[in-house]
Amino acid sequence: MDLKVLPLRFTLRTIDPLRFPPSGPANALRGMLGLALRAAACIPDCPSPALCPQRRTCPYARLFEPLPQNLPPGFRNPPRPYVIRTLELGSRTLQPGEPWSFDLYLFDTRPPDLAGPLLASLRAVSQEGLGLGRGRAELIRVEVLDCGAQPAHALETAVEPRILTLPLEPLRGPVRRIRVRYVTPTELKQAGQIAPEADFSVLFARLRDRVSTLRTLYGDGPLPVDFHAMGLRATAIRLVRSDLAAVRASRRSSRTGQVHPLGGFTGEAEYEGDLGEFLPFLRAGWWTGVGRQTVWGKGAIETEVLDPRP
Repeated sequence: MDLKVLPLRFTLRTIDPLRFPPSGPANALRGMLGLALRAAACIPDCPSPALCPQRRTCPYARLFEPLPQNLPPGFRNPPRPYVIRTLELGSRTLQPGEPWSFDLYLFDTRPPDLAGPLLASLRAVSQEGLGLGRGRAELIRVEVLDCGAQPAHALETAVEPRILTLPLEPLRGPVRRIRVRYVTPTELKQAGQIAPEADFSVLFARLRDRVSTLRTLYGDGPLPVDFHAMGLRATAIRLVRSDLAAVRASRRSSRTGQVHPLGGFTGEAEYEGDLGEFLPFLRAGWWTGVGRQTVWGKGAIETEVLDPRP
């Protein structure tokens, strides 16, 4: 009853003025890392990652075009096994000599190691140029984070990194009221439509889907949980306060020219009910994100217990 993640923080120092698109620094980093990793990892005559005979060990295929062996029937587009967080970048211009960081949470922790190839690719792409105008940067350090998302120790390629285990067992003590902060724009779907508010049953359903799919595809297999029964109990949790604001943003794909919405809502919501069994999933939601486009850092949530009494 847990989910494993390798949380990394990359800190760089700008060489040239550096600016990311206001709508998606995480997506810009994701695209450049993918290109660098494919150039470094893929053999010259590789027909495609989907047909590559080495795709089970190829770091590019595993991260950017995964096709897990245990993919459920009809699941044609599996979630990528990582999340990129760029909470402090936004649209500001970074000046030469200025340090900056971004996080990458890796859910495929199986051997062979993926952190090493990621590190090499970031070194290469940062020297070639990042963001709008392709400003150069130098990688200063890479750190493994602890359960509070704070640096725990430096990543050393010669030493096995410390994997973080997120417990999902129900809490023994009662929890009656919580506050959920939607830190980055969050979109929750219900019956194929964007949910108009942060109803708890919808929040839990999407979080259940996210956590259980990551563990099934990239971790220790399906969770031994009766999610149908949990979903029914989630309908008894009440939304008692909501202070949410809509965020509108979009990005244009450089490859297809299509415009993709990146908005959602941010703010706070408070919930009441018997929340003990749901709290571990909510806490895991900081790392996994919840809802749409989590790989770009959307759907990050923080959870605070307000009243643990029965």
